[in-house]
Amino acid sequence: MRERKVSFYSEGHKLTGTVYLPDDYQPGEKRPVIIPSSGYQGFNEFYPKLFSRYLTAAGYVCLGFDYRGFAESGGRKGRVILDEQIQDIKNALTFAQIQEETDPERIGLLGWGMGAFNVVQVAAADKRVKAVAALNGFYNGERWLKSIHSYLQWHDILEMIEADRVRRVTTGKSLRTDPFIHYPLDPATNRYVQKELAPLSPFGKKIDLQFTDSIMAMDAEQVAASIAPRPLFIGHGRQNLLHPWEEAAALYESAAQPKELYWIDGKHNDFMYSDHPVFNDLILRMIEFFRILQQQPDVRNKTRPTPLPDELYAGNTRLEEARSANQ
Repeated sequence: MRERKVSFYSEGHKLTGTVYLPDDYQPGEKRPVIIPSSGYQGFNEFYPKLFSRYLTAAGYVCLGFDYRGFAESGGRKGRVILDEQIQDIKNALTFAQIQEETDPERIGLLGWGMGAFNVVQVAAADKRVKAVAALNGFYNGERWLKSIHSYLQWHDILEMIEADRVRRVTTGKSLRTDPFIHYPLDPATNRYVQKELAPLSPFGKKIDLQFTDSIMAMDAEQVAASIAPRPLFIGHGRQNLLHPWEEAAALYESAAQPKELYWIDGKHNDFMYSDHPVFNDLILRMIEFFRILQQQPDVRNKTRPTPLPDELYAGNTRLEEARSANQ
């Protein structure tokens, strides 16, 4: 995978990112492009880059970036507002369209965790998106918050949100607080986070409490049907305790065809390692799903899907069997 560092603007904020290119890319080619978007507290050098490694090997160009306020991107650190992240993705779409390596008519979105909600919202409103994959997300903020808190905790949250609304209109500032005050990690997710994410400098900084207010207002299920006739892929861990499986099922029921619900044999991110067979199975499904971007009417029979290199198949029986079946 080849990398090119880039930057673009989103509502005046300079966002940093990377164009990820297939090793076999030739100057002048116009390839389909996929924009992988991070979840809560995530950043480009982590999951977007991990997904891009495999997607570029399958022939796609990828654009990863950091939301405003994260890593090296501009914007106020600690301000996490979902509507603003959605706007960042829309501006990333525009930036992707004008890259010399990309076909502006063949763009897909992939969202992880909270980013899954973001990409569903973008795809529902923006017809430039031709396919969207939502992985291990939650899609109705109020329902999700209620599901992971007790009755008393829920009422405490409501009181804190109301108090912060008053604080913002009387002082101009939201309360700065721990990033997980209302986003409690289950034990398996916390172990993964402490091992893989906590040591990295962009992770775990204090945030504005207004973030919780922005979660309360979100409901991707109201707009999911608007994605059709473009395809929607929903992938979700069967044992996901951070974002319960009911979130994926509810989104699936709200969406229109074509749609696919794929149950991942794992929790939230316990399988998110490049050599983990469950992760490799998920990657296979992603590559199969995004083939639609290589089959748009204007390029059908002109673009041959690029096979994955041998090293990505090594040790994964399902990938090897699928390759044999397609040869």
